[in-house]
Amino acid sequence: MMSIPQAQLIDGRKTFIPLENNPEVLSRLCSNLGLEPGLTFHDVLSTSPELLAWVPRPIHALILLADSPIYFAARSAIIPTIPEYQGFGAHEPVIWMKQTIGHACGLMALLHTVFNLDENYLTPGSELDALRQRAIELPPAGRADLLYTSAFLEKAHMDAAATGATTAPLPQDETHHHFVAFVKKDHKVWELNGGMNGPLLRGTLEDEDLLSERGLAMTVQDYLDAAAQGGYGGMSIVAVAGKETQ
Repeated sequence: MMSIPQAQLIDGRKTFIPLENNPEVLSRLCSNLGLEPGLTFHDVLSTSPELLAWVPRPIHALILLADSPIYFAARSAIIPTIPEYQGFGAHEPVIWMKQTIGHACGLMALLHTVFNLDENYLTPGSELDALRQRAIELPPAGRADLLYTSAFLEKAHMDAAATGATTAPLPQDETHHHFVAFVKKDHKVWELNGGMNGPLLRGTLEDEDLLSERGLAMTVQDYLDAAAQGGYGGMSIVAVAGKETQ
């Protein structure tokens, strides 16, 4: 049996192996976290209607991985406009958490997804369910510390990160990409990224899902446009479907 790799301290900061953005790795991470069955992940190879027809619907969340040139072209003007988030408590419209672990943006994208879906996939009384309940009541710094010190999250992430289709980079290796989660919650579309100052409300979406024309416009279209205009490669999109998928 292959041993689970360990996180390392790089310049005094806990640092993980980066995740791949693919359905198999995300599914394994969900299994490691003890989520209920029903959440499924699907590669979005194109946003053309012909290829989207193969993706189960409805889609409740999108997990995007973009190389730095695409990410900054799409978000450099928006990032400074996001106020520093100070919210906490059950009354908040969305759960947002600051990332302080190196190379953990894939884990953060998945946590932002499963913590905010309208349908709850957390097993009641599980370790992840307890972590979510504790996080809700903490201010941003407390939430970040809760995640940083969690041996449970570290083990779940490091096991999944070691099982990708390509050779996993080492924690000390440089990475030049960013994960972003888009989640539809209570008919609102949120962009959730622990590297920003807080959650970003992208708009309201009633009876359509995130792969509809309006859903794409609120989520990944800025990144697709940036990639096309700059001639950049290096982006992947995974769609997240749930129990009522048909």
